[in-house]
Amino acid sequence: MLTGPQIRCARAALGWSLADLAERSAVSLSTIRRAEAKIGVPEINLPNLEALKSTFEAAGIEFIGSPDDRPGIRIGTRKP
Repeated sequence: MLTGPQIRCARAALGWSLADLAERSAVSLSTIRRAEAKIGVPEINLPNLEALKSTFEAAGIEFIGSPDDRPGIRIGTRKP
């Protein structure tokens, strides 16, 4: 599971705008805004959360920790 801060940090680390993330993940802008505003795990449907996660991972972001124990990101290299 991802948290709102992890989503914000991953997007910032990649230099993506909300529109960039929406286009790449096929998740609506309003859903991404709601997800980023949440401190813990966003209350969005699981397919959207998984789409965000897989989009970030394809761009080289690794999610570390858990929602309850030091959630964060690690910036890796983009996968071919």
